[in-house]
Amino acid sequence: MITSGDLKKGIIIELGGELYQVLDYHHIKAGRGSAQIRLKLRDIHGGHTTERTFPSTEKFVRVNLDYRTMQYLYNDGQLYYLMDEETYEQTPLSNGQLGDALNYLKEGMSLRISGYKGEITGVELPDTVELKVADTGSSFKGDTASTATKPATLETGITIQVPMFVNTGDVIRVDTRTGLYIERVS
Repeated sequence: MITSGDLKKGIIIELGGELYQVLDYHHIKAGRGSAQIRLKLRDIHGGHTTERTFPSTEKFVRVNLDYRTMQYLYNDGQLYYLMDEETYEQTPLSNGQLGDALNYLKEGMSLRISGYKGEITGVELPDTVELKVADTGSSFKGDTASTATKPATLETGITIQVPMFVNTGDVIRVDTRTGLYIERVS
């Protein structure tokens, strides 16, 4: 159990049997009333955010997640299969469980998976991934010195903005946290 003074951004707590990540925390002391804390929380399973207010004396159950490394193997159309790199056990995940990670997922990629009581609660990608440009518009002579960008569709299906000198077939590095182009690899 932790007190309201121990709360901070990023901590995962359990409320009513559900897991929530603390996104924001405010201590409120109004006039004659007792102090309160206002939390902005993200539901780990549902993905939605909510704001809740509690008395400052409230105690919370802090959740410690288990982490393991898994490798993405393949997609059968509806499910995405990952293999635990220690036990070689395969685990199917749905689109909802993977969320935005689908935009950067390549076969053979290692992912950090968080879990609680045997249930997968989150997927962490590497900070950057290298993806091949599947399609992009053509560049014109003289455009390489400008800061202009053009849309490029990558091998995973996501479309991002890239500099004019990037061509179809090039491999580029993308930041998975922001979805921005970093550099051309080859």
